[in-house]
Amino acid sequence: MGNRSAADVGGLLAGRGPGSSGGARAPAGLAEPGAAAALAGGVLLIGTVLAGNSLVCVSVAAERALQTPTNYFVVSLAAADLLLALLVLPLFVYSEVQGGVWLLSPGLCDALMAMDVMLCTASIFNLCAISVDRFVAVALPLRYNRQSGGGRQLLLIGATWLLSAAVAAPVLCGLNDARGRDPAACRLEDRDYVVYSSVCSFFLPCPLMLLLYWATFRGLRRWEAARRAKLQGRAPSGPGPPPPAAGPPPGGVAPPDAVPAEPAQQPHRTRRAKIPGRERKAMRVLPVVVGAFLVCWTPFFVVHITGALCPTCAVPPRLVSAVTWLGYVNSALNPIIYTVFNAEFRTVFRKALRCGCC
Repeated sequence: MGNRSAADVGGLLAGRGPGSSGGARAPAGLAEPGAAAALAGGVLLIGTVLAGNSLVCVSVAAERALQTPTNYFVVSLAAADLLLALLVLPLFVYSEVQGGVWLLSPGLCDALMAMDVMLCTASIFNLCAISVDRFVAVALPLRYNRQSGGGRQLLLIGATWLLSAAVAAPVLCGLNDARGRDPAACRLEDRDYVVYSSVCSFFLPCPLMLLLYWATFRGLRRWEAARRAKLQGRAPSGPGPPPPAAGPPPGGVAPPDAVPAEPAQQPHRTRRAKIPGRERKAMRVLPVVVGAFLVCWTPFFVVHITGALCPTCAVPPRLVSAVTWLGYVNSALNPIIYTVFNAEFRTVFRKALRCGCC
């Protein structure tokens, strides 16, 4: 498709349009197989993301059993996917159908870039916030249970969205309005910003998130081992009749100098907080959610930052397009993961679908 400039290889954060293919291309008609496939795939993807994540939000709002601290973050993550399907994917699919040529205004392109960066960053920051919340729940359970009203979770969710907006703000503040900008190419124009946004949105939070999850599940295994040991310690030591109960002395009258015996001193017990079973079940789903996110988005960010750091590296346009689609597919996967791996979500989803069909 011709030589690729640094900005072309860097593309926009979603890797779409001419940023995915280098130089301008002629608009493609729907008669072309690629355009028809992009339209069909885009409509299917948008519909799946909207239906699945709407069902997640409605289920958590309507079912009290799902209103747990972890699921507050699940709703926030679903909200980011819903906004992506409403604000980003339609224009992305439109650009793909047109062969990667941007036919709309540069201002709309900048808004699209900013929303794309913000929502992708919000997704990974929400996963990081979940990892922080779960780590605190396992490492400091007593303090966590005393503050279980949801305030901490709402504060973390608010922080994730504010930080995500801060990462995307430079695009709306004129960073993308470069001199000699090609109006037919919708992309991030500043190579340094490509590196900055990739590091902030992916390469910095991902190792931190994985480290926190490792510490969380290690602590959870220790907690469960201590719980099993405690239950085994309470079990009877062996068969045999119970000791005879104390009764009054013969004759039924106590001696005058008899003093009631003081109850035996109970050994001091360390107070241990319980991690609710529902929370433990929710935590088992999270590795699947995180794993799916990493599988879907790691190829894109590797290709994305490679193009920014190595302008002379040849990155095939089809590879950029493929990893971009793969990243967006992640927005449709989470509701499927909840259905497969979480029995409570599965039950509520079935109930909601039955009510919807009535």
